[in-house]
Amino acid sequence: QVQLVESGGGLVQAGGSLRLSCAASGRTFTYYPMGWFRQAPGKEREFVVATSWSGVRYYADSVKGRFTISRDNAKNTVSMQMNNLKPEDTAVYYCAAGARLSSSSHEYLYWGQGTQVTVSS
Repeated sequence: QVQLVESGGGLVQAGGSLRLSCAASGRTFTYYPMGWFRQAPGKEREFVVATSWSGVRYYADSVKGRFTISRDNAKNTVSMQMNNLKPEDTAVYYCAAGARLSSSSHEYLYWGQGTQVTVSS
């Protein structure tokens, strides 16, 4: 089992920045691909970004150039820097640990409880 706890969400104006963090505990974190997903009200959960244990990164087109994922295997954390936020980025953001690097939520085994990000226009 891997336990994931997100932090760093909040309210920000359009064009602003936020940094989300995800702390992992439990089984060895290092070799799990880690991803961020988000879910807006009335919409399905969607892929945002993922990183392999070695640092290979995979971004959704909607966030390329604005969001950056990073991980610190020594500290069992993964973070996501979000810049130039837009109102359409408003959602609950979830951290997940996966079986393999993928944009499909079905490949992820463990999920955090989510953290709310609200971007005002």
